[in-house]
Amino acid sequence: MIDAPSVAEQSEAFSPVNTQTWANGRHSVHCVKVIQETWDVKTFCFMAEQPVMFFFKPGQFVTLELEIDGKQIMRSYTISSSPSVPYSFSITVKRDLGGLVSNWLHDNLEEGFQLAVHGPVGNFNCIDFPAKKVLLLSGGVGITPVMSMARWFFDTNADVDMTFVHSARTPRDIVFHRELEHMDSRITNFSYSLICEKVELGQHWAGYRGYLDPSKLAMIAPDFMDREIFCCGPVPYMQAVKRLLDEARFDMSRYHEEFFGEMPVDVREEAIEQADIAQEQADAIEDADLHTISFSRSGKEVEIMPGETLYTAATKADLYIPKACGMGICGTCKVQVQKGSATMEHNGGITEQDIEDGFVLSCCSVPKENMVVDF
Repeated sequence: MIDAPSVAEQSEAFSPVNTQTWANGRHSVHCVKVIQETWDVKTFCFMAEQPVMFFFKPGQFVTLELEIDGKQIMRSYTISSSPSVPYSFSITVKRDLGGLVSNWLHDNLEEGFQLAVHGPVGNFNCIDFPAKKVLLLSGGVGITPVMSMARWFFDTNADVDMTFVHSARTPRDIVFHRELEHMDSRITNFSYSLICEKVELGQHWAGYRGYLDPSKLAMIAPDFMDREIFCCGPVPYMQAVKRLLDEARFDMSRYHEEFFGEMPVDVREEAIEQADIAQEQADAIEDADLHTISFSRSGKEVEIMPGETLYTAATKADLYIPKACGMGICGTCKVQVQKGSATMEHNGGITEQDIEDGFVLSCCSVPKENMVVDF
């Protein structure tokens, strides 16, 4: 007869492991695996030197801190893995013709490479918008955040009805094709459909062709009006999706999106026009209306006009605050305010705790008065 272990012995056998958990900030990681997903898409997997639980909300992203040609470059990428596999995280990157960072990553980032990352951050996630039925829409490499969501629901056996619709240029451009097939074969609450814009000579394709349109959506997800929708892809793709949903009178409060790629031409032109208007207004501003911004660590001080950001103030003082997105998403440009206040309109790049501790994102914070910043 074998004696059962005592409570003390059981306690010793299952002694807890003290493991750090991920929090928004700067972290040192190293690449542990590189996966060739398609002919021009790679997945890069990272871990910390000491065990770290990489908890994040599926759909969020990180910002890589890189040195390319002697210059510090910051670039944000969505996490494509799921927090259900917590000791590592992955990003999936498409080689962009002419793209500085994506080409460098494809050509240089190998197993063992060490770098710093900032994050995780982002309002686009499936945790903050719980639903029993979801529609995951993606175009191109925009599949990464919604794939993270699908992996999370799959791994945690979530009681969520998932319809996954991915649009690709050709069959050879479909990212995660085999994994989507695997999910579909394993659980009944997951279905996926693929749409290829065109089929090249010699390629076999029996799926949908062309673009996502009302008729395809009605066939794939006839109950889409009852679903929470998460969408990511190039700007033209998402504009088309929103037009489709608007015409169907979908409740857009249940639509969530994340875009990537260059700023559309019409947005750039609008920004230029606004800059010209701002210059005209600046000519009429008196000195009394200016705000004085002091940077305590560098000992520099500068005056800015109403409406200008803290980041602009730093630039005028010849100071470089690391920045990746410029829209309050990535969280890279976070600084701490020592005196004064500002209006901050961010997009999820900062936590409530950071705000309570006096931090702001300099790219989207407009001073309301004279300020002192720890930088």
